[in-house]
Amino acid sequence: MEAKVLKPEEYYIESEPYYEPVANEIGIFEAAYNNQLPILLKGPTGCGKTRFMEHMAWRLKRPMITVSCHDDLTASDLVGRFLISKGETVWVDGPLARAVRSGGICYLDEIVEARKDTTVVIHPLADDRRVLPIEKLGELLEATPEFCLAISYNPGYQSVLKDLKQSTRQRFVALEFNYPDAILEKKILINESGIDEDAADKLVRFAHMTRNLKGSGLEEGASTRLLVHAGKLMVSGVKPVPACQSAVAQALTDDAEMLLAVTELSASLF
Repeated sequence: MEAKVLKPEEYYIESEPYYEPVANEIGIFEAAYNNQLPILLKGPTGCGKTRFMEHMAWRLKRPMITVSCHDDLTASDLVGRFLISKGETVWVDGPLARAVRSGGICYLDEIVEARKDTTVVIHPLADDRRVLPIEKLGELLEATPEFCLAISYNPGYQSVLKDLKQSTRQRFVALEFNYPDAILEKKILINESGIDEDAADKLVRFAHMTRNLKGSGLEEGASTRLLVHAGKLMVSGVKPVPACQSAVAQALTDDAEMLLAVTELSASLF
């Protein structure tokens, strides 16, 4: 039997990802990292959590392995499994084990989407032990000082079935994210999409209108990410109202009345 361990070089982020700090999140993350503390990012979809993680991986010069969690994610998907290759049984590390071995950052995005029995596997890594038990190998994998565990979730989608257990969340240093203020969001739009200042201002006002509809027909308002999409369409020649309809309204809802309402909001500005 041979063990197949993938090299971490491909997980390094070579160029600086654009990120605008909203508060003191960079300093807190660095302090947590230096003290080998796991980090929890919480905030709405599209507010910059993943971009922040990419920026911090670049800043700390560590490889980052991202896992998008889902209902079918198993502990073996995270830790690893035996596979048959060329007639031999080969052990292949999962992303979590890979990050632990390489001293990288493992980012579990939308952790509450994973099964409860799967999230338990991170508990020994998220406390003073900093170990990953690999039962199938009979191995207790110790994390290096450079390893960092980070998870994220959207509290807006909390329910009894998809809440983060206290036994999990109380192991982490938490950073709360939200949409940036209007001035900063406009700056991000201009930088990310190349749109002019006037159009960026209108898009930000449009976003705030949709966010005011949260809980009154919309589950979420327009995220910064969706505004960037709309801005890119507009820069490419798509007229503002159709751009907002395709990039924002259609992404937010399938309800015909709400689609019309959101489209009318964009038309009132553009």
